[in-house]
Amino acid sequence: MHTEAETPAVAPDPSAAPGVSLSDSLEAEAHRRRSFAIISHPDAGKTTLTEKLLLYGGAIHLAGAVKAKGAARHARSDWMELERQRGISVSTSVMQFDYHGRRMNLLDTPGHNDFSEDTYRTLTAADTAVMLIDSVKGVEPQTIKLFEVCRMRGIPVVTFINKMDRDGREPIELLDEVETVLGIPCTPVNWPIGQGRDFQGVFDRWSNTVHWFEREERGLKKAQSFSAPIDDPRWAELLGESAYARLREDLELLDAAGQAFDREMFLGGKVTPVFFGSAVTNFGVGPFLERFVELAPSPRPRPTADEGAVPPERPDFTGFVFKIQANMDPKHRDRIAFIRVCSGKFTRGMEVKHVRTGKKLALNRPLQFMAQDRALVEEAYPGDILGLWDPGVLRLGDALAEGEPVEFQGMPRFSPEHFVRVRPKDLGRRKQLEKGLAQLSEEGAVQLFYDRFRMEHFPLLGAVGVLQFEVLQHRLQTEYG
Repeated sequence: MHTEAETPAVAPDPSAAPGVSLSDSLEAEAHRRRSFAIISHPDAGKTTLTEKLLLYGGAIHLAGAVKAKGAARHARSDWMELERQRGISVSTSVMQFDYHGRRMNLLDTPGHNDFSEDTYRTLTAADTAVMLIDSVKGVEPQTIKLFEVCRMRGIPVVTFINKMDRDGREPIELLDEVETVLGIPCTPVNWPIGQGRDFQGVFDRWSNTVHWFEREERGLKKAQSFSAPIDDPRWAELLGESAYARLREDLELLDAAGQAFDREMFLGGKVTPVFFGSAVTNFGVGPFLERFVELAPSPRPRPTADEGAVPPERPDFTGFVFKIQANMDPKHRDRIAFIRVCSGKFTRGMEVKHVRTGKKLALNRPLQFMAQDRALVEEAYPGDILGLWDPGVLRLGDALAEGEPVEFQGMPRFSPEHFVRVRPKDLGRRKQLEKGLAQLSEEGAVQLFYDRFRMEHFPLLGAVGVLQFEVLQHRLQTEYG
């Protein structure tokens, strides 16, 4: 049986420790950061899992219902009106919360494959990926694409097999599919007890603990955690003879044929720890989060264009733009550039060099986000995600540096597969159309082309997925009139 993973010491608050040097406090703050993205095929339950993680982190107190009707609540991470109407995520949301002394930076990415570009860019800002798999459908095409991006970038992947409250495929079969299709060995950290209506909870293999749930008239709730050697007779009494016998049989099979967990292999993307649960019923989400803060790495050196790397403990501030979003607040026509802090300490009002133009920028309006809600940030450390108010000077992939200029590896771009030509119904609104298209192309929502062989100057739009055009049309109407 595998021994329990060692828990890294939680970094103390440097401000509370007299005599702590800047370098020591910088290293301690970077050590407690965890920046991760959730990747999945559409409808695997990604937004639901995101909200449950925010609930555990105390960032929100009431989960939204993504598919609720009428005036019901909507997903907390879906800020765009179209997302609320369609019940899907089409834009990356950035959310931050604290959990067990760690600062968690959660990047909730679009699940729909028409928005792959946004997801690929977001993965450049993540240190870990949580790969969400539907237990009924298994490994799906978009999951394969996103996993390959993680593999190429060397991002460690933690797997959460969701919807165990439904009658789906056997857990052993799902593990085999992950290993066969994705080519990565699996190490189950916990194991489901039952499935569908018989799903009772999960067994933590690393601590011999069962997280057991019971049904009540108004739903499901965690009843207790029970820890004992697996041959303890109280297990059968707790779970029932049949479920206990099946659990022992599965565990014996895993011990005999399963992949042992190796942390270095995990950090190198060579093995994935696997968790089981149900986000919608909250089965297994808590145990997953407890283990995830142990497993997920703190910020690592960021590769540069000259094949070097910027370590997080580098004393001067550096960061890069991985996302630009216009009109998150339509009333104020704002434009927000999302920055991944790579090194040094960020402080509000600091002056940095915009590496592409060589000009100085004063960062006076840094924001922290909970979906579309925002708050001013006074300081940030490596691994943190900031939103910077941008008057229109920043571009995707731009680097910012306090000291010596640095160029980070380029942002991925993809050839468009679909094209449309756009014209305003009212020619008097042409300037609004041109402004909207220019801003939306700068944030990567669409690619903009002009045909120099035709007299008309209406542009051609290119996109990876057709749904991008629908979102673009909606935003041109609602944000630019």
